[in-house]
Amino acid sequence: MGIDASRRRVLGWGSGLLAGMALPAAAATAATAPPLAAGPDSTALYASALVLDANALASIGALLHDDAQALHLRQIRESGISVIKTTLGGAAGSFEETVADIARAQQLVESQPAMFLKVTGHGDLARAKREGKVALIFSFEAATMLEGKVERIDLFRGLGVRVMQLSYNHASPFGGGCLDAAPSGLSPLGREAIARMNACGVALDLSHSSALATREGIDASRAPPLITHAGCSAVFDHPRNKRDAELRAMADKGGVVGIYMLPFLTEDSRQPLLADYIAHLEHALRVCGEDHVGIGSDALFFPVDEEDIREMDRQMRERRLAGTGAPGENRTPYLPDANTPRKLLQVADALLRRGHAPRVVDKVLGANFARAFGDIWSDG
Repeated sequence: MGIDASRRRVLGWGSGLLAGMALPAAAATAATAPPLAAGPDSTALYASALVLDANALASIGALLHDDAQALHLRQIRESGISVIKTTLGGAAGSFEETVADIARAQQLVESQPAMFLKVTGHGDLARAKREGKVALIFSFEAATMLEGKVERIDLFRGLGVRVMQLSYNHASPFGGGCLDAAPSGLSPLGREAIARMNACGVALDLSHSSALATREGIDASRAPPLITHAGCSAVFDHPRNKRDAELRAMADKGGVVGIYMLPFLTEDSRQPLLADYIAHLEHALRVCGEDHVGIGSDALFFPVDEEDIREMDRQMRERRLAGTGAPGENRTPYLPDANTPRKLLQVADALLRRGHAPRVVDKVLGANFARAFGDIWSDG
């Protein structure tokens, strides 16, 4: 979300979300609400699942200089997550800034070999679960670091980036963004970029693309297209949420949508709660089918308190001035009743309680994204 990721507790926000106004007082009060208790069945399922968050802990290399590093490393380990896709380069990173961000992430992996491993192939996902580590998928949300040069897709793949987008909210040389006043589709360069991603095993992510660019990107890709973090327009209409037609087309090509925990789940007069998240997730399951839905939280990873909310309010105002945000960005990106690093356990518990089969919950927790990545990447 392009936010300062070095702060002790705010570290863990996605890579380019908010540009806001003052947080409603009710949300600040809810920050300290205890998470719901998970039942034994969901706890056991969660422990056995390969849990994959398809958008979390942006610029994860900032942990190297985090003044609460020991606490945060422990919370990441205790989260139960085996795989995290981390955004590098932020919402508008230059080539140089992005290379530096990749280098920091690489340094973190090398400095914590007992905890992290860098994903270079599909086998690393299962390896992380088997070895009790956290696998890091290097990814981009923006396209600014490519500077319109398709050949840089190969260069960054060589540095370990395995997921890329064509635009971040607004149009790039490759295609339209979801917040453009006059939405556009893919450019000829965008079609060339997708062909290059397909050829070298980089996953195409259409989360921030315009509706037209999303549809055209799905159609153009020979590999399964991904929407790693979004919501459902049919549940709440917002430019960052995807329409049913786009979700069906993505599923028909073997892709997966990750549902996020952002304010865009609801109207901007209240803070989204776990029930709102489940409403979007269940709608995606009805539209896409159980093999094509996962989780891309795009929210604050570590527990949020009032100090964090004040800091986020400051950063949201900065994003508003920079013009990088979306409508409705007036609330801290988290679910007050799942305010824990083990928030995905709360999701699993809610799904089981609502009658979803353990098989389906296991797929949503990570098996679907793991399957899609296996279809897209070549190992090594």
